[in-house]
Amino acid sequence: MRQFVLPVSIIILIVLLALDLLLRLSEPQGVIESEYATSPEILEYEGNVADSESNEYTQLVSTPSEELSQRDSAALEDLSFDAEDRTIELFETLSPSVVNITTMAHMRDSFRMRVQEVARGAGSGFIWSSEGYIVTNFHVIKDANAAKVTLTDGSTWDAQLVGAEPDKDLAILKIDAPEELLPGIRVGRSRNLKVGQSVMAIGNPFGLDQTLTTGVISGLGREIESVSRRPISGVIQTDAAINPGNSGGPLLDSSGRVIGINTAIFSPSGAYAGIGFAVPIDIIKRMVPQIIEFGEVRRVGMGVVLMEDHLARRYGISGVIIRNITPDGPAHKASLKPVQVNRRGRLILGDVIVGINQERVNDSNDLYRIMDGRSAGDQVNVNVIRDGRERTVKVVLEIL
Repeated sequence: MRQFVLPVSIIILIVLLALDLLLRLSEPQGVIESEYATSPEILEYEGNVADSESNEYTQLVSTPSEELSQRDSAALEDLSFDAEDRTIELFETLSPSVVNITTMAHMRDSFRMRVQEVARGAGSGFIWSSEGYIVTNFHVIKDANAAKVTLTDGSTWDAQLVGAEPDKDLAILKIDAPEELLPGIRVGRSRNLKVGQSVMAIGNPFGLDQTLTTGVISGLGREIESVSRRPISGVIQTDAAINPGNSGGPLLDSSGRVIGINTAIFSPSGAYAGIGFAVPIDIIKRMVPQIIEFGEVRRVGMGVVLMEDHLARRYGISGVIIRNITPDGPAHKASLKPVQVNRRGRLILGDVIVGINQERVNDSNDLYRIMDGRSAGDQVNVNVIRDGRERTVKVVLEIL
């Protein structure tokens, strides 16, 4: 078999073409590398240009939002620290004005047959003035034989009951402690409050003294029932935790001023469930001076005794039936008529109050709410039903 042998010239040509092809394929990379290699300044400059363009692009696309986010985060963090420091400062300043109240009861020792004094309950209160007057809830000291007040320094003092106003769940105690242990608390006002305002509650829930809880005003104008079964109107609602033992303690605004007295919670279990109530400080401010001076609130009114609401409903009457009138009182002077009894012992209906100053009166709660806050000398227009006809009688209120 014959063998086919390529000429040497052809083999050399093929090798040269292969080498040329390899050189062409590697030429761009080799040229660029060699050019940059021979110009270090150009390489550095080009690198800076690339970095500059990249940075400029980053600034145009992502940096503003990142810087804004970082700036906002820093600002929020500063605000958070400021708010936290402010809360700490307020607590440290105000907590010495909040006291722990322990009520005592007399119990007979069944073995030794002697009466001894034992703790009955606990609550909170706050120092009204350096004279030793303490404000708390009436239900905290109700039915107690004695009370003791513990100050922030741990000292305990026997308290005397100055007076109370059960209709507003208010009581005033007094202790004979040194003035330097009795820092009074700043009193604010409650008529201009807004839902959403930050509030703080300081008290002694479950006997844990000097406890701070925070929250907001979650509602205004609520109505709750007092110990005397009469309504307390205009009550502040808050989500700051209020538990048993907080009663009588102050509800404070963000400036550390008292805007209410923590008095009740709405809860099916008896523990905090997200809703607490405080009696507005504007109501308390009107009554505290009277209780300190007279031992009671000098109430103004018309001088009438009302028939129970359920009896009015039984007779199908909407309004308040005047059962009796105080001799020479405002109602007597205005010639209002109470219920009469005829010779046969039957009741003869007198005046039924259905409105005061154009506000509708459906029951005694409406009447108490409308009359609350009135002063001696105020004149009110009383709408009554008499003999089936409605008429208006002017009554000048007096201290009763």
